[in-house]
Amino acid sequence: MADLPDRREQIRLVHADFIRQVAETCRSPDRRGDFETLLQSAERNGWTALAAAVRRIAAGQRGQTIFAGLDDEDQVIAESILRGLQDPATLPKAGARPNATLAAPGLAHMIHAAARGNAQALALIGNMAEQMSGVGGNLGHLAAVIRPLINGERDPDRLCRGMDGQTTQLVLDILAQLGRLEAH
Repeated sequence: MADLPDRREQIRLVHADFIRQVAETCRSPDRRGDFETLLQSAERNGWTALAAAVRRIAAGQRGQTIFAGLDDEDQVIAESILRGLQDPATLPKAGARPNATLAAPGLAHMIHAAARGNAQALALIGNMAEQMSGVGGNLGHLAAVIRPLINGERDPDRLCRGMDGQTTQLVLDILAQLGRLEAH
């Protein structure tokens, strides 16, 4: 899994708005209500461990114990919030978005590894698909094809049914990358 391109930065960019909002509301005592609203929303979306870690950070805790119980993605988010509180210049830029050209290879590598029995990859891609499904829309459509891709489905017409152009292109890029990986 170490060969995935800029994985930590991709995670930071995917969650840039959340990271910025948490860091900004955490620093401001008069925005404590907004801070709690963000964390409650995170908890409703299954990020209970992350919300608990962010509360520990807001309470002034430091050190590795903050990250206890977090998966890799949540740890990257928590570390980004902590760094952002210490130095706001390290926060992802407002409106930052992940590089879509890196999404397809990263997802394809995880799908390929999961299909070959890599338990870590299966857990990571499963967690990502669950979170995407919870968001709905285009991400929900993408999440719906993860399991079929792991199980070997490669028919673009079947996989892309009901998707918009951008999501269709992402699935086509994933299929192309999977084709290269499976050829080796």
